[in-house]
Amino acid sequence: MWQSLFDELKDRDFIVLAVALDEPEAARPWIEAAKPAYPCLIDRTHHVADLFNLVNVPQAVWIDEGGRIVRPPEIAGSNDGFRRVDRTTGVVPEEVLEDRQRVKAQYMDAVRDWVLRGAASANALDATQAATRLALPQAEQAEAHARFRLGVHLLQEGQSEEAATHLAEAARLHPASWAIWRRAAQKDHRGLASGPAFWARVDALRERRYYEPAQIVERTESSS
Repeated sequence: MWQSLFDELKDRDFIVLAVALDEPEAARPWIEAAKPAYPCLIDRTHHVADLFNLVNVPQAVWIDEGGRIVRPPEIAGSNDGFRRVDRTTGVVPEEVLEDRQRVKAQYMDAVRDWVLRGAASANALDATQAATRLALPQAEQAEAHARFRLGVHLLQEGQSEEAATHLAEAARLHPASWAIWRRAAQKDHRGLASGPAFWARVDALRERRYYEPAQIVERTESSS
């Protein structure tokens, strides 16, 4: 979805910068298969996640031409419909697929409106509004990211047992970060952490959301 939006708006000085919070060998095949025309980076140490307090994918941050955060990190066009998938067959109910497309379209339309209308867009936040929504990391979260980077370094040095200790502690200190948890989680043949451990963690959320919905204002005919 980002490629089509980039193609549509690139002449408006709009750029998509995608960052994979993963190892190169895991992320590279997905990037090469997609063949994006916009820049894609691989952040194996989660430096960007640390800077912007990212906890899951897909999350997006809107940054204007002056370098100001217009919308802090938020879920970019996804919802919790995946929790209704049949875990035996992998079949997703039709109404879930339709709602997923609706949410994606709503988010893409909000981005488009911002690119075309700038600060006049209903979804462009001023500095005060953006600061109000910005979730700053606490001490435990900062330590979690430090331990994560140390764990990744130890893995690269072949010290897997010590690395696992730091990665597990990072996940404990920052339980909201699915990005940190995924690093040490068991992966399937696609490189995704979508096995029993993942579903057990999702089920443990109970009524809490996996994806907190973005607060998007839908455009009306009168605002177009």
